Amino acid sequence: MSEPTGVIHDIGYQRYTGPRLGRGHVFGALYLHGVRTAFGLGRSAKAKIFPWLVVGVLTVVAAGATAVRAQFGQVVMTYAQFADAMAWLVIFFVAVAAPELVSRDLRSGVLPLYFSRPLPRGDYALAKLAALVTALWLLLGGPQLLMFLGAAFSTGDGMRGVWNELLDLLPGLLYAGLWAVVFASIGLLVASLTGKRAFAAGGIVAVFLMTTPIVGTLSIMPSATVNQLAFLASPSTLVGAVGSWALGDLLVPEGQRGGTMPIGGFGPLYAVAAAVLVAGCVTLLLLRYRKVAAR
Repeated sequence: MSEPTGVIHDIGYQRYTGPRLGRGHVFGALYLHGVRTAFGLGRSAKAKIFPWLVVGVLTVVAAGATAVRAQFGQVVMTYAQFADAMAWLVIFFVAVAAPELVSRDLRSGVLPLYFSRPLPRGDYALAKLAALVTALWLLLGGPQLLMFLGAAFSTGDGMRGVWNELLDLLPGLLYAGLWAVVFASIGLLVASLTGKRAFAAGGIVAVFLMTTPIVGTLSIMPSATVNQLAFLASPSTLVGAVGSWALGDLLVPEGQRGGTMPIGGFGPLYAVAAAVLVAGCVTLLLLRYRKVAAR
């Protein structure tokens, strides 16, 4: 009778006996990784160039406005107005960051690993969305904070002046949050439709920029009602219209006139439209990843 030739080797594999951190920890880790990815942190130097170029441009603009105010006492732009003025840069930031967050995962086929427990499908999409919203809010809110610090140190009214500046800053930060939520919702939804980052980036830019001529066409129609509702046709002007209604004079430096959009009495309608747009994009994003996970 021949002896068995098979041999079992103990190579030291052991069962994991540490803590099971669960769903919340996975969501938080994915969210934090998404924020870092949006700014190119933890990635190659090439991936950091564009995000930090945008950060640098926004910081220079904010520093310039702060310097003019400190030197001449002239408010170049309000905190809320800063978000309006820099919206075009935010569009290109979204066009780069959103595909990095989701299109790369689609192309590389790692989603089945993400969707294994304890991370549900919806948590993946929501974590990515929260990361992009945070990145955009920091992009706009950071320079606003720089403007606030410059104004606070140069005010001649002591603590009362600092308090007044803070009251102006807070609506500006909330307004930046509105820009972040709307832009991130649209950008991430478009990016989730393709695994090719170039196509995703082009689609995002097209959604934001190609709708602007529609606004221009509607705004010169002979109907005053159509003119006032024209800003519904583009995400950028939609957010601006909500800001014009909700913030009013905070969008315009003191002593200047104009600057708000001619929306008539349709301000509440614009606010509802913005909420519906965000809710619709988030719903479609969740449905999209339910479909992807089923493959």
